[in-house]
Amino acid sequence: MNHLSVYDYVIFLIYFIVILSYGYWVYQRKKQTRTDTKDYFLAEGSLTWWAIGASIIASNISAEHFIGMAGSGFAMGLAIASYEWMAAATLIIVAVFFLPIYVKNHIYTMPQFLSGRYNNTVSTLMAVFWLLVYVFVNLTSIFFLGALAIETITGIPFYVCVIALAIFSAIITLGGMKVIGYTDVIQVLVLVLGGLVTCYMALQLVSDKVNGNGIIDALAVLRVEADDHFHMIFSKGHQYYDDLPGIAVLAGGLWINNLNYWGCNQYIVQRALGADLKTGRAGLLFAAFLKLLIPVIVVIPGIAVFVLFQQGYFQTEMVDANGTVKPDHAYPVLMNLLPVGIKGLAFAALTAAIVASLAGKCNSIATIFTLDIYKKFINPEATESKMVSIGRWAVVVSSLIAIIVAPALRSFDQVYQFIQEYVGFISPGVFAIFLLGFFWKRTTSRAALTAALLTIPLSVLFKFLPTLTGGAVEPIPFLNRMSWVFCIILILMYLITVSDPESKNNPKGLEINKEMFRVTPGFIVASVVICGILAALYTVFW
Repeated sequence: MNHLSVYDYVIFLIYFIVILSYGYWVYQRKKQTRTDTKDYFLAEGSLTWWAIGASIIASNISAEHFIGMAGSGFAMGLAIASYEWMAAATLIIVAVFFLPIYVKNHIYTMPQFLSGRYNNTVSTLMAVFWLLVYVFVNLTSIFFLGALAIETITGIPFYVCVIALAIFSAIITLGGMKVIGYTDVIQVLVLVLGGLVTCYMALQLVSDKVNGNGIIDALAVLRVEADDHFHMIFSKGHQYYDDLPGIAVLAGGLWINNLNYWGCNQYIVQRALGADLKTGRAGLLFAAFLKLLIPVIVVIPGIAVFVLFQQGYFQTEMVDANGTVKPDHAYPVLMNLLPVGIKGLAFAALTAAIVASLAGKCNSIATIFTLDIYKKFINPEATESKMVSIGRWAVVVSSLIAIIVAPALRSFDQVYQFIQEYVGFISPGVFAIFLLGFFWKRTTSRAALTAALLTIPLSVLFKFLPTLTGGAVEPIPFLNRMSWVFCIILILMYLITVSDPESKNNPKGLEINKEMFRVTPGFIVASVVICGILAALYTVFW
């Protein structure tokens, strides 16, 4: 039976008390006599670069990374790290080209940008869609995967885990972005420390079971015993080519996926929106450095469990009732073998990732609902205090909805992969709308609305094209489908725009100049270091 010892629970309790105490201290120290929307939703001007960077990573990393990515490490190896390492390069692009546009135009939310750049129809359509996705996909899946992971490790019933996670995250979220931002610093410290300790113990386990020469030699053992797990680029015909289709990982759909996620995503960009440009950019760079570290925390342990499984260990733990190997069992299996105390720290790291991610999503849901739905359509005369109150109620209601829906995900197999693919159906259209909205003044509202309406139908068409043609067309890998849909939508937006004579004098086109994208020497040096590390990693593990 899986369980934590008393000492493990003590360590977790210390973490819990520290987070809540620090969050309350931040709230009391930084609260204003009259809290307004800028202060509550953006913590305007009060987040430092390190708080912004830590909060971005805390919002991004959750149970799907610890459980899902470790499972992918078990199944396909280091190649899954492309999602993390390419994100580091993406964050540099977002810092240089996207953030200045948001800051100059005083953007609070992504729908607000769409309203100003296009019209209210495009803005409202996307606001409603984002709310549905954030509540029924993002929030629900984090509750489900997080509670499932905690249930596996502790034996605590699933529903108790869901409710406890909801209460924990809601307490932090109700304090506003300042509390989230600063508590996320501790969450990331716990996450990284616990993750590194788990990685160390995984390598030590390999050393003990296989060669007995320490963790450095254990890394060499992994490379020898699982050589096929240390290649970043898959050739056609590889078992997992459809998941990571060869060179397209470096020059295809993964860029669309990442640029949409990191540059056009409310709960990610929101962390930097309340800061000045220099601070926001520094925060994004700090997040990029942290992204380089994530595969060490989650992928290497997954590969270690794979090697041990190949050596005859965990034969029962890694299979389900039907005898099928379940890669997603890798991280929980590893955690259950950790020593007393260390297991508590690893459990705290996992919980930190889940709670921080939940808090980030809840805050963004509250921001979009309050500013883009409630204020615009329900109560245009709402006061600042009223909107903050509505934002807090939005947190509570959205959490309750997600709690009710979460158990339904038990009926799905591979929940993480399913969600990734189907949420990705909108990425090409959303990114095309933002990209042309940023950098082509002529882009019209009609073109943007067309992109918003066609991105899902086109994605569905390409997914089921082999079926529709009776198998005459080969299945198209997910990332390649995104590239095709993105290119088609760009062409359609171009044709619709140039066919409109009024687009030549589009009053909503953004004023862009080279000075907006000028960066400091320190930013350039840090960016070169990140890109150099990425080049070295892909050269060594190609």
